Amino acid sequence: MIDKSFIGKALPSFYASAEPGQLALFAKATGETHPVYTQEAAARDAGYPGLPLPPTFLFSLELTQPAVSWREEIGIVPSRILHGEQSFVYHRPAHAGERLLFEPRVSDIYDKKGGALTFIVKDTRVTNARGEPVADLRSVIVHRNV
Repeated sequence: MIDKSFIGKALPSFYASAEPGQLALFAKATGETHPVYTQEAAARDAGYPGLPLPPTFLFSLELTQPAVSWREEIGIVPSRILHGEQSFVYHRPAHAGERLLFEPRVSDIYDKKGGALTFIVKDTRVTNARGEPVADLRSVIVHRNV
């Protein structure tokens, strides 16, 4: 059973940054063809200080979170989970090489289907080195209980 006492719990924060090669691979995998995401000169010509992170790339960086022990603590069984939802609210662009702080927390846990499914909502604030908000990420994990 998923431990609902985790609602509101701050999870370990961590730093992550994207390298240009990662951005090029991500652009290719997602079909992004705009040169600002793969060519440094095109990014600078467009007014960026470097390669901007493509939309949704922050989710990839969030997956680099070093410790995922909170999932075990909360009672999540990996073979019983589905990716339920992902959303992003962007505040400012981030760029290759920029050190970003990820501050996740469990914001809600609720059941559906008479307790057969539990939904775990995780919100993550991402800020840059100046403490300015870059984005707010939300992910929902669906856990099958039976």
